[in-house]
Amino acid sequence: MSEKNEAMSRRTAATLAGLGAMAAQAAAQTRNPPIGPRDPLKITKVETILVKPRWLFLKIHTNVKEIVGLGEPVTEGRALTCATAVKELEPYLVGKDPRPVVHHWQAIYRHAFYRGGPILTSVLSGIDMALWDIKGKALGVPVYELLGGPTRNRIRAYSHARTPDKMKEDIAKGFTAFKTGPAKRKGWSRYVDTPGDVKYAVEKFAELRQAVGEQVDIGIDFHGAISPATAKLLIKGLEPYQPMFVEEPIQAQNHDIMAEIARGTHLPIATGERVFTKWGFREVLEKKAATILQPDLCHAGGITEVRLIAGMAEAYYASIAPHNPLGPISLAAGVQLAASIPNFLIQEQVSLGEGYLKQPFRIREGYLDLPTAPGLGIELDENAMADKIGHDWRNPETYDGDDGSVVDW
Repeated sequence: MSEKNEAMSRRTAATLAGLGAMAAQAAAQTRNPPIGPRDPLKITKVETILVKPRWLFLKIHTNVKEIVGLGEPVTEGRALTCATAVKELEPYLVGKDPRPVVHHWQAIYRHAFYRGGPILTSVLSGIDMALWDIKGKALGVPVYELLGGPTRNRIRAYSHARTPDKMKEDIAKGFTAFKTGPAKRKGWSRYVDTPGDVKYAVEKFAELRQAVGEQVDIGIDFHGAISPATAKLLIKGLEPYQPMFVEEPIQAQNHDIMAEIARGTHLPIATGERVFTKWGFREVLEKKAATILQPDLCHAGGITEVRLIAGMAEAYYASIAPHNPLGPISLAAGVQLAASIPNFLIQEQVSLGEGYLKQPFRIREGYLDLPTAPGLGIELDENAMADKIGHDWRNPETYDGDDGSVVDW
């Protein structure tokens, strides 16, 4: 056997051993679940909590005190609207057995009559997370075990950074991948920006690449705020520095032009934070607008729906990089999903849960350990959260510096 094949065999054996150990540990947790699989379980109360900096946490209580489901049913900047929408669903939820999760997904989505949209799907997403959390806790297993078991033994995650110093600081913490934005001097408000503005953005990205080297991944997010003409110029300039992906190079709803941009570059195009449900992602895949899908588990339909989106993506040889600029409950849901799909790429995060979770996530060598506790695998630290209750966060209002017209943020 060659040295290369021998090394591959060792890695394969180590991976299988790791997956086997996790399966054994998870199986051990089923010995003493809080209730039996046929015991009655009913939803008794639905509770939402505004949590700084801009989050909305959900607790779905049951008649079994130890079993409370956690979720994040929020659209950024519309937390109070989402909390009201959750309250409107309370009459449907209270008194029902929470365990038929997919049935509840269908009922909440289809009985609304007006389907889709960021508010409805975000509320549904948070409820779906909480119901999966309840189901896992009731059976004494992590959610990924209910989705077929783990496909990997750790979850890669990235940090956000715009400067070389911040990237180096986060590398010291254990990160090996980052997302940044295109550097700008005044904004990207013109249809065709000047050669100087494009050159400036490319040079700043080159500085990041030079600072961290070629073994660190750097994705770049245009945030859908750049015109197609300028996006093409920027992507061409960035190609020598090989970003991990170019996210939302143009407005996310413009799938036809995004597909045109994707055909014009060898860089992977990513999109999905503003795409909802399997029906929205079907169009992205059919038009070949992106090869990296970024469904947000707080917006796209929760664990139930994103698992289906991942299957659709696999059929198109596309990968999944769950979007998450929100809280640690959303991160926990993303990790459970990532553990259960074969085409996972990387997980976004802005908080590992310090000050919110009793056992925050830890980053090591660029990866998060796979949770082994039941459900989503997390527990809120109510004492640490006491000074973070309540917020009035609003979306930024951005205007062009030259003429005062509205621009995307």
